[in-house]
Amino acid sequence: MAGNEEVKKDYLRRLSSVNDLIQAFYRSRMAGNRTIPRELITEASRAVLEGVREAILAARDEMSLQNISTDTEELVSMVEKEVEERMRPSFRRVINATGVVVHTNLGRSILPAAAIEALRTAAAHYSNLEFRLEDGTRGSRQVHLRRILCELTGAESALVVNNNAAAVLLALTAHARDREVIVSRGQLIEIGGSFRLPEVMAQSGARLVEVGTTNKTYLEDYRKAITSETAVIMRAHPSNYRILGFTAEVDLAELASLAHEYGLILLDDLGSGVYVDLSRFGLSPEPTITDSLRAGADLVCFSGDKLLGGPQAGIILGREELVDAMAKHPLARALRADKLTVAALEATLRLYLDPERALAEIPTLAMITADPESLRERAERLAGKLSSACPDLRVEVMEDVSRAGGGSLPLEDLPTWVVAVESSRLKVNRLEERLRRHDPPVIGRIKEERFLLDVRTLRDEELSLVVEAFRSSAGHEEG
Repeated sequence: MAGNEEVKKDYLRRLSSVNDLIQAFYRSRMAGNRTIPRELITEASRAVLEGVREAILAARDEMSLQNISTDTEELVSMVEKEVEERMRPSFRRVINATGVVVHTNLGRSILPAAAIEALRTAAAHYSNLEFRLEDGTRGSRQVHLRRILCELTGAESALVVNNNAAAVLLALTAHARDREVIVSRGQLIEIGGSFRLPEVMAQSGARLVEVGTTNKTYLEDYRKAITSETAVIMRAHPSNYRILGFTAEVDLAELASLAHEYGLILLDDLGSGVYVDLSRFGLSPEPTITDSLRAGADLVCFSGDKLLGGPQAGIILGREELVDAMAKHPLARALRADKLTVAALEATLRLYLDPERALAEIPTLAMITADPESLRERAERLAGKLSSACPDLRVEVMEDVSRAGGGSLPLEDLPTWVVAVESSRLKVNRLEERLRRHDPPVIGRIKEERFLLDVRTLRDEELSLVVEAFRSSAGHEEG
């Protein structure tokens, strides 16, 4: 044991000092990169040396020590990798080959080109965000979105906040604080991040009144629950689940009649907020924004970044006096959308003035309604490129199903085509890890020991990037 300790001391003596390692770094291949701060190089050098010291001290025998390098050139290489890792942005582009269109973990909807251009303009220049060009006085940022939203939907007024949970919170705070809100027990939803409707309601100061059962709620259940303390009847659309079988729920128009009979507000939380009727593409009917307003809902809330295909936002439509009261509430300022959201959302909404153009140019809609035959052709092209570039891969084009994602269309199996890849050198989990660590990362899914690339969420210009990722990730033996 004493001899081993002496060997450890010898290894420690061989290590370069921090200053020597920094000087060696400046003679390395990264020396020409003058954008690297010296402080970063110093910290990376210290981190590498500390890691090597810990490895030396933890070594159990001389055999273990022989696997630890103290060579300055190898240490510099480690510093270079550390510097590269620290300089790499945390928030990065990824390639979505999962087939989940509105993938919450991967940033939900991809914006249309028009919205991206609007973002660039808003970010690079001053704007009339809250300035009236007509008379030079202060204006409201909401005016840029209110007009187009009302034109598209026929709503009396509109308000935009930073997400749909905020929209619901603001509506309940402004109109039901210290009063009762009636909700069907089957609609007490939990949305992403473990945010639950009862908790949002409690935060608003409203008192939840549950009616009906998990699977069946009738109009009479709502009527019996109405008291002098009732302010709102709320419908929460179960975006990310369905209750099937022995069920019953109340039609929105019936709820509207009941609410108005008693002078109550009917709040409809649509969740995803689809504007275009997707049933003509063979998808299950979803209540559209205009359907909800026509049925008599006083306030309608929905997301901007799900089936609408825009940036993250919470959109509120409805009766003018109710929306105005929310806009004047102190909470509205804390929840307001920023200028980039305003710019991107307005550009996205303008595409809906021509629904066919919206279907073609809004990526979310284009992906969800993509023709399976065009997907098959794309999959075959990708498979051909992969087979040519990586002969060691076993590549097969096969049918599968995609998902809309983001809590939208939960029961829909979207017919798709995938490229199934199997490596003779790497186990599928190792292949997945390497693709995930590639730059840019390729995110797919594993099924039956094969890595699947669903082309529904792959754009044509990304196919070469996928091929390059496989070329560099699948070319080495399992370590």
